[in-house]
Amino acid sequence: MSEYSRSFLSLSSWKHRLVFWLGAILIGLLITTMTLLSEWASAFYRSVSLAYPWFNFVIAPFGLAFTAWITFRFFPGSEGSGIPQVKTALEIPHTLEERTKLVSLRIAFGKTFLPIMGLLSGASVGFGGPATHVGASLMAAMGKSVKFSSHYMEKGLLLAGSAAGFAAMFSAPLAGIMFAIEEMGRTLEERVSTLVLTAIIFSGVTAYSILNHTIYFTDNTLTLPWGKAWLAIPLCGVAGGLLDAIFSKIIVSGQLYLRKLNIPIVPIAFVCGIIIALLGYLSNGESFGTGYQLSKNILLNQTTIDPLFPLYKMLATCATFFSGIPSGIFVPSIATGAGFGANLAIWVPIAPATVMILLTITAYFSGMLQSPLTSFVTVLEMTHSHEITIPIMAAAFIASGVSKFINKDPLYRALSNAYQIKHKVELISNEPEQEKK
Repeated sequence: MSEYSRSFLSLSSWKHRLVFWLGAILIGLLITTMTLLSEWASAFYRSVSLAYPWFNFVIAPFGLAFTAWITFRFFPGSEGSGIPQVKTALEIPHTLEERTKLVSLRIAFGKTFLPIMGLLSGASVGFGGPATHVGASLMAAMGKSVKFSSHYMEKGLLLAGSAAGFAAMFSAPLAGIMFAIEEMGRTLEERVSTLVLTAIIFSGVTAYSILNHTIYFTDNTLTLPWGKAWLAIPLCGVAGGLLDAIFSKIIVSGQLYLRKLNIPIVPIAFVCGIIIALLGYLSNGESFGTGYQLSKNILLNQTTIDPLFPLYKMLATCATFFSGIPSGIFVPSIATGAGFGANLAIWVPIAPATVMILLTITAYFSGMLQSPLTSFVTVLEMTHSHEITIPIMAAAFIASGVSKFINKDPLYRALSNAYQIKHKVELISNEPEQEKK
């Protein structure tokens, strides 16, 4: 019997496969539920806030402060997007006890419902980061329950769970695979790599079968006529990459500044809530929530937006991030990119508006990640706009290059570095107490 046959028929190998596959399906179901709840929460808050404008200035600050308090009091480790925690768990050698501070069933639970609380407080919440954190935490918990070896715990399970969460969030299995390669981990042994890829596919297909792409953009058959319309590619690529480079700089610099001030998170969250309420008032409620529905309306030319909407949405996303509540920035970034693309289509109408919006969404996304392959594959899978694959691909690479001129490190790399430095300091500060014991 060949080595492959022995491996295929091995009970141990099948236990590994079942944990990866069942975990991926569970992640797909959970992320789908989170996605549907997020859109309900966004729509509910916006409708109430428009009916009662004073509502924003009460609920937003107190709601964000309360959510931040619950996060750091009962679910430490679940704050922010979650991607820095997963990267740290993947990259730094930890004992199993230390790793549970970064990915665990408790964190997955908090990361599931706390972003919904943020949306019900008017925050600009995304679910891309939380989806990756939830996925990694659930997969790690499953591996722990069946006593997987540390090798699988350190790499395969965490990588599979995080990428499966990303794939489920966007109903995009191919994007999940690219995310695993470009963003979360670059080298895996062949055996683990196969399990990771199949887990991502299971999760993405599960979400796709339920949502049927109704949560993201409907299919479009688009073309970019040859000629001056192709000038939209460098225009949108440079503009989108530049705008997101500024956004990333604000996020990283602002986080470092707030850390130096050493102010408790609850007062910070309260002030961020006031800022979010003010931005919501100025934007007529458009800056609240995930921004998904507005992005869809912009893409389909079903709404007219305030030219300042991209600025309002970007600042609301920054305020949400600084509040410390569990929240991602992927979906709000799509909304910001869509709004900016709509402006470019009006200011410089050299190509079809929908094409310019898609190019700018891709550019803004790519400028943030500095992972052009993940960015353009995600947009292609969300929109089925395969007729303009080359323009979208080119815009992604241009934006990534522009972003690198301003920010040496991609946003999540910079956030992960900062998180790891803080984590190491905490470990060092705990050493004397451990020695005394």
